[in-house]
Amino acid sequence: MIDLYTWNTPNGRKIMVMLEEIGLPYRVHGVDINKNDQFKPDFLRISPNNKIPAIVDSDGPGGTPYSLFESGVILIYLAEKTGKLLSQDARRRMDTIQWLMFQMASVGPMFGQAHHFLRFAPEKVPYAMKRYSDETRRIYGVMHNRLGESPWLAGPDYSIADIATYPWVARYEFQEVKLEEFPNVKRWFDEMGARPAVKKGMAVVAEGQKS
Repeated sequence: MIDLYTWNTPNGRKIMVMLEEIGLPYRVHGVDINKNDQFKPDFLRISPNNKIPAIVDSDGPGGTPYSLFESGVILIYLAEKTGKLLSQDARRRMDTIQWLMFQMASVGPMFGQAHHFLRFAPEKVPYAMKRYSDETRRIYGVMHNRLGESPWLAGPDYSIADIATYPWVARYEFQEVKLEEFPNVKRWFDEMGARPAVKKGMAVVAEGQKS
């Protein structure tokens, strides 16, 4: 059993989708970041950086409980645990990890800043709005070019790189981006969204959280 500690954010959604794709049983525990639940001692023992998501695997390495934080590492761990969505072929494996790191280093941080300054910041900061909007669109361009030569981000196979990236693209309206301007991304986005496990994972509601 996987205990997932999360909230309704793109990083949290990654793990919900992954768990649905690989078919492991799991329980969802809401960590209400709007009420600072991420700073409670019990959660900090699992995630010292006070960020969601985090997991506890009751059947971890050696058959003992094991906790993990950082969404990218959790995806790699779950893929290795089940032998799914991360190729054992050296080149394809590194291609997948490369595009996973692209999400972690570029898509998430830049899209997140665009969300903040375009939608949530208490005051409009034109410099920041332009900076992060421009960088977000540049990243969409990188994805568009990649997905013009490959059906999935890491190559011919659907992988954890796609799972990591989809929930961030799902908030394209927060970024004031029109997917029609990046048709290869839109094709990929529509194919992702049609997957039953993606639909189910994106619809999971944590305890105490509104849908």
